[in-house]
Amino acid sequence: MVQSLSRSKRNWLLRVLLLLLFLYLFLVSITLLGGSLKFLGKDFAEKLIQTTANPFIGLFIGILTTSIIQSSSATTSIVVGMVASGTLTVPGAIPIVMGANIGTTITNAIVSLAHVNRPIEFRRAYAGATIHDVFNLLCVMVFLPLELLTHYMEKTAFFLAKIFSNIGGFTVTSPLKLAVKPVAEFLQNYLLELFNHDFTAGIVGIVIALILLFFSLTRIVKLMKRIVIGKFEVLIHSYLFANPMRSLTIGIIFTAIIQSSSVATSLIVPLVGAGFLTVEQVLPYTLGANIGTTVTAILAALVTQNPYAITTAFIHLLFNISGAILWYPFKPLRSLPLGIAKWLGQMVFKRRWFGFVFIAIIFFIIPIILIYLS
Repeated sequence: MVQSLSRSKRNWLLRVLLLLLFLYLFLVSITLLGGSLKFLGKDFAEKLIQTTANPFIGLFIGILTTSIIQSSSATTSIVVGMVASGTLTVPGAIPIVMGANIGTTITNAIVSLAHVNRPIEFRRAYAGATIHDVFNLLCVMVFLPLELLTHYMEKTAFFLAKIFSNIGGFTVTSPLKLAVKPVAEFLQNYLLELFNHDFTAGIVGIVIALILLFFSLTRIVKLMKRIVIGKFEVLIHSYLFANPMRSLTIGIIFTAIIQSSSVATSLIVPLVGAGFLTVEQVLPYTLGANIGTTVTAILAALVTQNPYAITTAFIHLLFNISGAILWYPFKPLRSLPLGIAKWLGQMVFKRRWFGFVFIAIIFFIIPIILIYLS
């Protein structure tokens, strides 16, 4: 009996260690994916941002840019730097920042595709992933026209910038970046030396990252199903996601620490896919991640000491706070993003190809066509 318990404990510990290993590989794959995409389009992204004059085209430039470089923090930091240098005006920056919020959600959607061979899991995972997309799309539909009419975010952000303009910036180091970035950068540099060409190295890096992502994610889901039965499931439901306010707070703090809403929200996609979390539980956490990701741009702006750059960073914060206040507290409004995300999940359950088409249309086809036509 004692020997049996001891073996059971060893098996449980081994599964936890394997889970941590595959979780690490998953994080490396996301970092490698973002870095490889930057090989293809970092300079392109900066040039693209400079071309906008029409606010709606600016929105689609923000979506496309962030989809390419896989980081809303990077896009908003580029925008902040351009505003500080006078290359871009604050009103011109606002739609790009809103578009960046949509573009960053592509990572979640890509992660959910790892469940494509398991229809029920795919339905849950896709709904859990696209709640981020849907929420940000709805926010833009409401707040971009409102901002163009009233300039309430710009005015409020200017007021906040006056208060914070004399405060120097400081940097926060992400512990996850310290652990994951060296490995991802080593792989990127190795590929760059091997192929001696940014584009080729980027393509190969993307392929490796996607293989690594799908492999690690399938392992994570299987291990979680074995581990979560019991104490870990209680931890998730009774503590981490016990109520909306706690989920929101965890989302803010965790994303502010790791400085990536893409990673923060992608980590919970396997939990939704495995059935341990519901879309309803994930929504407040996602709102928290949206708010937490603004920390990077605010710190970057404070370093510049430029009031216009600080204003731009605060606009990002105000946009995400406005969205949380509008959509979450009232049940009829909250049911709209939840209902659309669940419908998308149901669509991919019936037609799995729809998941790929939705990502292509929202993040690439519509932005590219509208930017080209402009």
